[in-house]
Amino acid sequence: MFILTKELVFPPVTMADENGLLAMGGDLSIERLLLAYKNGIFPWYGENEPICWWCPDPRFVLFPNELKVSKSMQKIIRERQFRFTINNAFEQVIHHCSKVPRKEQAGTWINKDIINAYTQLHQQGFAHSAEAWIGKELVGGLYGIRLGNIFFGESMFSTKSNASKFAFINFVKQLQTEHVELIDCQVYTEHLESLGAQMIERDKFISILRDNLIS
Repeated sequence: MFILTKELVFPPVTMADENGLLAMGGDLSIERLLLAYKNGIFPWYGENEPICWWCPDPRFVLFPNELKVSKSMQKIIRERQFRFTINNAFEQVIHHCSKVPRKEQAGTWINKDIINAYTQLHQQGFAHSAEAWIGKELVGGLYGIRLGNIFFGESMFSTKSNASKFAFINFVKQLQTEHVELIDCQVYTEHLESLGAQMIERDKFISILRDNLIS
């Protein structure tokens, strides 16, 4: 197990264990987070735990042009049951996401430090949100990091049925127009698989990153 210090460096991702855990420690500075994403690494850890850094193999991703939209979702989009926006309510989105358990956890992994760090990334133009609204009520959304032609999805939430799917589908369609090559979904969920996400080998994932990140 690699223990990070103040030095801005990560071990090679091939050193991750069978679950994808690569290192522990360090901090959530903007510089470290950007370095992590550029190398295909993301933080995820529970409350009262040290920061853990992950790079699983295989990796769960979505190629934007392979997005699947069910007939029921096509109908919802046509009927304009929700209103879609981008970057209109980042802080609201991440706070909503912080209340949603993930990966079968009893609590949340999006703590105050995560919220502060990603809000700073948003203020600097790296983190983005997509929102679904009914009137003036925020009912669904997602947030993540955009570097070059890669979008790294972090979390999504929904308080109304299909709201997060609506936000995700519309956001992916927007990313298609911006020539984004890959959306990193990190780890498997049935929800995202239904929308076209798939597993690929870590080596392929890292290769795509290197070809599409803008330094």
